[in-house]
Amino acid sequence: MITSPDQGSHFDPLAADYARHRPVYPEALIEWLADRAPGRSLAWDCGTGNGQVAGMLARHVEQVVATDISAAQLAQAPRLPTVTFRRAPADESGLAPGSVDLVVVAQALHWFDIDNFNREAERVLRPGGLMAQWCYGLIKTGVPPIDAALSTFYRDIVGPYWPAERRHVENGYRDLPFPFRRIPAREFSMTAEWTLADLLGYLRSWSATARYAQMTGTDPVSDLADRLVLLWGNHERTRHVGWPLTLRVGRTDRS
Repeated sequence: MITSPDQGSHFDPLAADYARHRPVYPEALIEWLADRAPGRSLAWDCGTGNGQVAGMLARHVEQVVATDISAAQLAQAPRLPTVTFRRAPADESGLAPGSVDLVVVAQALHWFDIDNFNREAERVLRPGGLMAQWCYGLIKTGVPPIDAALSTFYRDIVGPYWPAERRHVENGYRDLPFPFRRIPAREFSMTAEWTLADLLGYLRSWSATARYAQMTGTDPVSDLADRLVLLWGNHERTRHVGWPLTLRVGRTDRS
């Protein structure tokens, strides 16, 4: 999910926790994209991280190339016969010109040198090839006191420790260039059934949480956990949680 070594350092120490606690993208999203690609021969998952999307794409596309700059993240990826994992920046895919049916970027675009990445994507996409980029924001439980506590934690407690690029996720990538012919996109969201322990593990996998702990020597999730215990109820209870996705989809007009 990273394109430069400095950006990779945000996630390298968290690679195992990040893989363990990430929410899962909806299968319907991957199916929808595969159905609209001009073919199903080759997909490029750029900024693959621990390979979650690459594994999902492999169920719909013959071959997947998945790249990331973080060796620690790639070490968490599954080994799959039709997926090639490669350590590479976002603008050096190593793919042949006009060879790719579908390029996907999941929760990673804000780390890229966006102009160089777009040029690389336009180079490797076949005519009419599909570009899909998405991100997701703050988790929601639908329980107002819990969501208020999570919002305060995100904004006021660990907020100052987010990298500056986080602002692009918060505004749904609207300030990042998209030189592709836009096509209407369906609305998708991620959902899960989580216990309180699941939620706390997810919060600890945030790069801002880790940076807070590194800079202050304290775990900010511990104080939040004390408040959430009272709001959550039985700690073994599962609650429905969700993240709405912001999705940008387009085609290359290169002939």
